Amino acid sequence: MQGLVRAGAAFTIPLVLSVTAGTAAAEAGGAPPGARPGWRLIAAEPFDRRLDDARVPWRSDGDGPGSPYDVDMYDNDGAYFATVGGPAFRTQLAKVRTYRKAFAFGRRGWLTAELAARDGDGDGRPDRPPTLTSRHGAADLDEPDYRGGVVIRSTRDLPAEYRIEMTLRGLDFGGERNGSWDYPDGRINGYASGGCKTVFPWASGGDFSRPECAWADARTDSNGFYYMSIMDYRRVAPHNNVFVHGHRKVAMDGYNRYKYTGSGLKYCNPATRRYEPYSAGTGNGVNAIFMTDDRRYPAMPGTEYLMQSECGLAKGGAIVSTVDLRPELLPENPYTFAIERRNGAYTMEMSGVFAHVGRATFRYTRRFVQDGEPIWHYNQKSDAYDGRYNADWTWKGPGGTLVDHDTWPAGSAYPDRFMIGDPHMNFYEGRAQVDDIRLYTPEKSRSTGGPG
Repeated sequence: MQGLVRAGAAFTIPLVLSVTAGTAAAEAGGAPPGARPGWRLIAAEPFDRRLDDARVPWRSDGDGPGSPYDVDMYDNDGAYFATVGGPAFRTQLAKVRTYRKAFAFGRRGWLTAELAARDGDGDGRPDRPPTLTSRHGAADLDEPDYRGGVVIRSTRDLPAEYRIEMTLRGLDFGGERNGSWDYPDGRINGYASGGCKTVFPWASGGDFSRPECAWADARTDSNGFYYMSIMDYRRVAPHNNVFVHGHRKVAMDGYNRYKYTGSGLKYCNPATRRYEPYSAGTGNGVNAIFMTDDRRYPAMPGTEYLMQSECGLAKGGAIVSTVDLRPELLPENPYTFAIERRNGAYTMEMSGVFAHVGRATFRYTRRFVQDGEPIWHYNQKSDAYDGRYNADWTWKGPGGTLVDHDTWPAGSAYPDRFMIGDPHMNFYEGRAQVDDIRLYTPEKSRSTGGPG
């Protein structure tokens, strides 16, 4: 494991670290923008050209077997929810009208935007849908209603070895602002005020027959954003949060819990290298997580977490915020998030100005299988894995018993597709600006894949 590359004094903006400095030196020396030692840039999107999702119409999507977004039993209409929710789930789902749109962009269409929204009043149009546009040389992901979702993903499978990175220039998906979770404009943890905002109609249990406003409150639970994640299926798009938790390989995301004082989250102070209560941070943490094959939750899908930080390695238990962002410094001091797959390992990297340490770069690496712990669905090819972590997951509820056979069988293969944005259709609301999405392969690599 690699950790802190270098950091300056606490709460300052001092030294530029090795990764950033190396890039700047390369560009100053006449190398192409985005050049990185040891890597060959094969695709880049600077968002200098106009991008506007309004050019693409919304289309109704029934989430059924005929839908291009049908993946497995954890889909929005999946058998898992019919099992844990019983007949009441089907009744509630019938009230949900989903609309989607997708379009490719970038050179040779190497990137794809996926947007989803709901029509609550039945007028045939999505309510307060998300948008994706380009403004001032950056992509603006604007999601005014938590019942929607917007992500940018790779159009094709990522190569056998790669580095994918993006620059974050703006962030407004919850967390404290000026020391408060309740904003002067009336928003709560980034959510607009007024009306109920619940996780309806997807949950891991409970009474599915409740009215929508009697379900768990998303507003006072959490907000967040996926800075970079590697997913294990091809048509990455917004779904319910349960679905998303079962399809991540590696993820760097925000999970901003409103005024949380419990023991389910904790905060790593990278300066002292000690864990602190979640309330010691500002609610703008980054969770850097390698997924492994154990089940995290007894009553719902979701793989267990391997969380590395300057405080060490934690498996399971409280979710660790590896670093605390300082959104008030954006866009003048942007962040870079990257995930690498190389030499039989994944690496997560984040650079920018963080609380307690100032400007720093953090890198954490784990092999595909390390200390007996595999990274979930790491095998891109069937001959790279022998089935030793296969299992059956069983679910019971008012709808009977459901068995998810062969969660990771021999002969299986799982693509790497990256994702940036909000993939949850029953959580998260806000706005972010991302820039300079870049894909690299090792300089001497002859691996195939990528943008074509």
